[in-house]
Amino acid sequence: MAYQAFETLQQHKAQLHNSVQLGSGVQLAAWSNRNDRITQESADHHTLSLYVADGYECYQKVPGGWRNGGGPDRFCIMPRQYESTWDIRSDLSFVHLYCTDQHLRHLLEQTWDRSPASIHVEQRTFGEDAQITLLYRQFLLNCDWQDCANQLALSSVSTLLMSHLLQHYTQLQWRLPAVRGGLAPMVLKRVREYVESHLEQPLLLADLAAQAGLSEFHFARMFKHSTGLAPHQYVMCRRLQQAEKLLRHTPMPLTQIALECGFSSSSHFSNRFKAAYGCAPMQLRQQER
Repeated sequence: MAYQAFETLQQHKAQLHNSVQLGSGVQLAAWSNRNDRITQESADHHTLSLYVADGYECYQKVPGGWRNGGGPDRFCIMPRQYESTWDIRSDLSFVHLYCTDQHLRHLLEQTWDRSPASIHVEQRTFGEDAQITLLYRQFLLNCDWQDCANQLALSSVSTLLMSHLLQHYTQLQWRLPAVRGGLAPMVLKRVREYVESHLEQPLLLADLAAQAGLSEFHFARMFKHSTGLAPHQYVMCRRLQQAEKLLRHTPMPLTQIALECGFSSSSHFSNRFKAAYGCAPMQLRQQER
């Protein structure tokens, strides 16, 4: 899917550093810009933006002049059909999440089992929200978007961001439904077997939730209740455990092990393995010998 806000930035001085489109069609993009003036035309999607670095000299055009208030961890929400003009007078690094009304409505129906007549997303500029900052910085900006092994974490966090948007920045203000208890043993077994047989593939939260016949929201909470781990943590753990087994007991090349365990490259795999085990994959293999 093409997002108008994304395409508008590409036509200006903004530098695209990273971008990933998740299985549901939600897109993430990391940008920087300076000395640029941009008008974001009325789009058919929503944009949730977080300033990552700088941004103190970023101004939005308002009736009667220009207003600033940017800086690291400030966020902006540009709802669909909202037009805005920005004057970026010095350095700015920021990350965008793009989603549509259809994405939000699907999430609403799955999570709350209700469908409102309409969804009105509030416009916000230079706001502060600790939860948005946490989700962006701790989860989205801390992992390699191009490594397919991280798709599950990215899709999970994007869902959490959209859920937060629905709860706090729409007219609905619905509280999250309570989830009590974990998955039934047979359901948990089915999900685990699915993970084991698909470790080499990019897994999304929707894939695992479908195995349990639950919404992503309910599945994630119930899975964590049953295992003590979020789905993306569990899957990463299983990928690395499988890799360790192959390193110890087979002569398989490192690149092949990486691909068999769902990593995009041997370098991505090596970085994750070293972070988890304290040594590089080849060091472990040499120790075994």
